[in-house]
Amino acid sequence: MNYNLIRYGVKDAGIAENRALVAKVFEALDETRPQSVRYLVLELDNGEFVHIVGYEKDSSGLTELDAFKAFGADHAERRSTPLARSSAKIIGNYHMLAKADDAVPA
Repeated sequence: MNYNLIRYGVKDAGIAENRALVAKVFEALDETRPQSVRYLVLELDNGEFVHIVGYEKDSSGLTELDAFKAFGADHAERRSTPLARSSAKIIGNYHMLAKADDAVPA
């Protein structure tokens, strides 16, 4: 499984909208239940959002959802900081992700 971590700040005026759009993405995921995608979104106290995306071959099970396209449509206008994206490896996982055996040995 491949993992990406995406982090960005949101303008105060866009935080509620960002939350609502993320919630719609999760509703769409609950409806479509793609097996090749894992997705977690955190909101930090300072207005930053952190997305962790796990996928097998590609992330289209997430990115092709209409709700995800709507989330991304005006994303740049809501952001207060640039989007920072990086690949990530799981080093440890205690009941956070579905499969602990995806952890990379130390």
